[in-house]
Amino acid sequence: MAASDPAAHLRDQDIGTELAARTQDVIRPPLVVTAKIKSALRIVALDEAAASLGLEPGQPLADARAMAPALDAVDEDAAADAALLAAIADWAERYTPLVALDAGGLMLDVTGCAHLFGGEDALVADLEARLADQGFAARAAIASTPGAAAAAARFTTRRSVAADATPALLAPLPLAALRLEVETVSALDRVGLKRIGQVMTAPRAPLAARFGNGLLRRLDQALGSLEEPIGPRRPVAALIAERRFAEPIARAEDIAASILSLAASLAASLEARGEGARGYELALFRVDGAVRRIAVGASRPIRAPDLVLDLFREKFAGLAEEIDAGFGFDMVRLSVPVSAADAPAQVDLAGDATGESDLGRLIDRIGARLGAERVSRIAAGDSHVPERAEMRGGGAGTATTPWRDSTGDGTIDRPLRLFARPEPVEAMAAVPDGPPLRFRWRRALYQIVRAEGPERIAPEWWRDGEELSRDYFRVEDPAGHRFWLYREGLYGRETSAPRWYLHGVFG
Repeated sequence: MAASDPAAHLRDQDIGTELAARTQDVIRPPLVVTAKIKSALRIVALDEAAASLGLEPGQPLADARAMAPALDAVDEDAAADAALLAAIADWAERYTPLVALDAGGLMLDVTGCAHLFGGEDALVADLEARLADQGFAARAAIASTPGAAAAAARFTTRRSVAADATPALLAPLPLAALRLEVETVSALDRVGLKRIGQVMTAPRAPLAARFGNGLLRRLDQALGSLEEPIGPRRPVAALIAERRFAEPIARAEDIAASILSLAASLAASLEARGEGARGYELALFRVDGAVRRIAVGASRPIRAPDLVLDLFREKFAGLAEEIDAGFGFDMVRLSVPVSAADAPAQVDLAGDATGESDLGRLIDRIGARLGAERVSRIAAGDSHVPERAEMRGGGAGTATTPWRDSTGDGTIDRPLRLFARPEPVEAMAAVPDGPPLRFRWRRALYQIVRAEGPERIAPEWWRDGEELSRDYFRVEDPAGHRFWLYREGLYGRETSAPRWYLHGVFG
């Protein structure tokens, strides 16, 4: 059709207008992030478009606008940036559990991990591609030292640097690549030292005397002559097992099967070490970068896969909200943060483990559902004073102690219901140190027809002067109600006016 055709011309004009609009959307002004530093707005971060115009961090915003009038500036939100970086750090643990925060970026120790991704270059390419899918522009590099890796990622396009190539990589780079303070870089620039290579060949003693030991320490760390450990932001688990999926999983059945399989792998390692796990942590890595962590604890060392799965099922049932799988999980990791010695399991002729404590399993399941801090057991305390003769503690290894049987016929001499705090009563006795004849408790008067005692309980010797001795009596009223009363203070020796308390009832 001829170009002079009005209809064709109109279509061409519409297409041109649409392309111009799309181009206008794609071409955006340079972006910088500013913060108030020393009473002036200065650039703290910038994109590649702004950097291509000669802008740099630390530059006053007024000078930057003079160089680029169309500059787009936004205020820094340090809290939001830190939260976002922490979320990315959680996601980066898919490559290694050793992830540390480093000057607005991340430092990963991938020693022994690169082969799982096809090599160092493939690992970096996978990391950058996944971050790009999530909407982040990132640069990464692998080197033999953290300092060289940071320099290569921030100031070069290299993705991996061999150990013997580190000096050649660093020599032409600016001194800022050593992660020095801005003041130190400025001081070095004033004396004509602009590149790392100039510092590498300069005498060390004058440099240390004028610029401090920090300069030489950073240089030695980057070159590998001084070790620079990476401090992971999360404690590294004793044992870790993980599984990656070509197709993401989302169903509860698939997650349970993964937990069971990973727990079986960890069980073999724990048994070889003669240990059991006192807790497990499950990490679910979503394809969109979100990470969900769920932890369960055990009252005793365990390693049986079915027990581990039961704990997580109870935990899932007790969660306030369901696990959001999104578009699915492409990686599941099960780790053992804390382990303890555990004897090898005894097995029967069928090969099944025996001797497992049903009570311990019940405690673990209740703790997973309601929280371990809400489950406790009563154990004997090292004191004869009733309110200190027992204590609450967690764990299936603590044993309860029944009330003392002093008669030998199964009759207990302690009340079934012991008050949390003894309640004061008004009592009358025939003689000051004799059993009570009647007492008033909660405005009701009780006559005593039978009384047994006293049973004297003295406080511990190290509490000398803090507490008084007690004389306990088991008493009964005409209706058959039995009470446990005590008189506090020995008459004439510890006090002239003993006081009476009701400590419990027998049913």
